[in-house]
Amino acid sequence: MTVLGSLGSFVVVVGVLTLTPGMDTALILRTAAVGAPRRAWGVVVGIQAGTLVWGVLTSAGVTALLTASRLAYDVLRWAGAAYLVGLGLSMLWGARRGRPEPAAAGDAPGWRRGLLTNLLNPKMGAFYVALLPQFIPPGVPVFAFGVLLAVVHIGLGTAWSAVLVGLAHRMRAVLRRPVARRVLDRIAGTVIAAFGVRLALSSG
Repeated sequence: MTVLGSLGSFVVVVGVLTLTPGMDTALILRTAAVGAPRRAWGVVVGIQAGTLVWGVLTSAGVTALLTASRLAYDVLRWAGAAYLVGLGLSMLWGARRGRPEPAAAGDAPGWRRGLLTNLLNPKMGAFYVALLPQFIPPGVPVFAFGVLLAVVHIGLGTAWSAVLVGLAHRMRAVLRRPVARRVLDRIAGTVIAAFGVRLALSSG
């Protein structure tokens, strides 16, 4: 497979995965709807920073060690599950109490939330271990090309995130109503907590 062919195939595969609704979609939409777009972009930056970390570690062969070590994988899996379940339940509790989300101090909370959501998910590392080698053609520097693929993934994810943030911004007048915010928190909280439970129950 040629370099261009590998890149093209990779774009198709991760493009479909990027467009598939999931935890990141719920988190970005919810943050953009109830907070300022700047905070939503903090979440996006955190998520994509986590993707870059996983891409670099996978290209360097470090992630393969994580997936090969049952103890290391399980520790990260349980930490990620606890974080996601806690995050989801806090949204559900806030929706039940009708409590508005506290104001963020700059972008730090959103950035940390996106980063931790990504990095505490060992499935992301396992995904990259399984995916990246399939799109690295022979004869190219493995580390450099693996990082390039991760950067392509980040570009696609950022572009789709821009669409989500823009959509939420256009609908902000409706989504920021108290009833709509509670419904959105219930949906996002349920999705995120369910991902945490799924991660906890997964065997690797």
